[in-house]
Amino acid sequence: VQLQASGGGLVQAGDSLKLSCALSGSLFMVKSVGWYRQTPGKEREMVASITTGGTTKYEDLVKGRFTISRDNAKDTVYLQMNNLKPEDTAVYYCNVKIPTGVSWWGQGTLVTVSS
Repeated sequence: VQLQASGGGLVQAGDSLKLSCALSGSLFMVKSVGWYRQTPGKEREMVASITTGGTTKYEDLVKGRFTISRDNAKDTVYLQMNNLKPEDTAVYYCNVKIPTGVSWWGQGTLVTVSS
């Protein structure tokens, strides 16, 4: 499975941004797709995830502001981020998991939110 993340950039607090994660390869194995973020000196943390069944999960700090969705026709998973805050500044990564627990990571996309 290959993942290509895009959509990061520099925005101001309160702005919106939409990240995309384009998937390719043996997608029939995919159990879930997630967005993670990481800042220097901190561990990578899960932001949002969506299963093939459509079940979504969100990290508490982004609930109500971020929405994860998927377009099966385009094999793409999105992360709509609204009302961005400076603390959302991070490198965002998409991740794919299969039922065996094996996962793949895409390259990161940097989101910078200025105050």
